[in-house]
Amino acid sequence: MIGVETRETAPPKQFHSRWVLERRWVDPEVLPHRRIVSKQSPRAAASFRFTEILQRLCGDIAARCPEFRTLDTERILISFTPCRNRSRFGLQARVTPMRFRDGALTQRRRGILYGIQRYYVGHREMLYLLSFSLPRFLDQPFEEKLVTIFHELYHISPKFDGDLRRLPGRYEVHSHSKREYDRYMSELVRPYLDKHPQPELYEPLRFRTKDLLNRHSAITGVVVPRPKLIPLIWSVG
Repeated sequence: MIGVETRETAPPKQFHSRWVLERRWVDPEVLPHRRIVSKQSPRAAASFRFTEILQRLCGDIAARCPEFRTLDTERILISFTPCRNRSRFGLQARVTPMRFRDGALTQRRRGILYGIQRYYVGHREMLYLLSFSLPRFLDQPFEEKLVTIFHELYHISPKFDGDLRRLPGRYEVHSHSKREYDRYMSELVRPYLDKHPQPELYEPLRFRTKDLLNRHSAITGVVVPRPKLIPLIWSVG
């Protein structure tokens, strides 16, 4: 049996207002964190730092795969979302853009001007939030985990302007066929793994939640909410 501890490092009080357009954290260490723990066999070993491991892996993917060379992964905030149930089926991961179409900071909807909350870690503004559903994501087969990561990274605009990649046709974000989309992601994963000089970057993904909790005291990671749409009512005439 596993559980998610509710302890976390809270952001400063001024960030609790739903009308706040910006959230700032001084550095990655003060971002809100949570822990997935085993209630049956707690361990004294170091925790498995999930979001740090995924951050390094995404940086390596961007450096080695031509399709992702325009991504600045230091401006992609990686988080996890605790699952409400242990089903293998459901949302695995999601990338949330921090800008509107073509990188716009605002968008008018039904006569009201909206902005998206802006996140800053240190001096860097984050342009995307990449969230993984745990433990569901970790309980998938190894290659499916990598396909999921590639799938989400490919949604990011090659312009890296805070918007999503826009595909031709009616289904501009997800394409007409998820199966074909993921098949293409599998074609990108294979050459990435082939003769990789640093397999230790992705080897941790070979373990599922139960295996990790047998090796570590907990699975820890950053947990931040999805950015909200903020009505800029003072900008509307």
